[in-house]
Amino acid sequence: MQHEKINYLEFPASDLSQVKAFFNAVFAFEFTDYGPEYTAFNNAGIDGGFYLSDNAMTVAKGSALVVFYSANLAETQDKITAAGGKVVVETFEFPGGKRFHFSDPCGNEFAVWSDK
Repeated sequence: MQHEKINYLEFPASDLSQVKAFFNAVFAFEFTDYGPEYTAFNNAGIDGGFYLSDNAMTVAKGSALVVFYSANLAETQDKITAAGGKVVVETFEFPGGKRFHFSDPCGNEFAVWSDK
């Protein structure tokens, strides 16, 4: 562990089994359940968890945006939609790459970017 560095992230989810299935199918997250209202994930680049909540995080509500990297943006987008996610901001270019935003099945907003 690194002193005074981000160590763990937690996100809301209204359906833990649905969010676990989604992130496992798309990003190969692995999960450990800690009771019926919390599940921890690893194999994500940083460890974290989902807690049971009717809230969802979105940029419009002022949430921080968690951004994934992909070597193949189109392939990752296809995996997201096949697993029940929705594209909420279409792919756009910016200096250094391009990205799109998506929501998971519980309505949390994330983004995926690529430098290719």
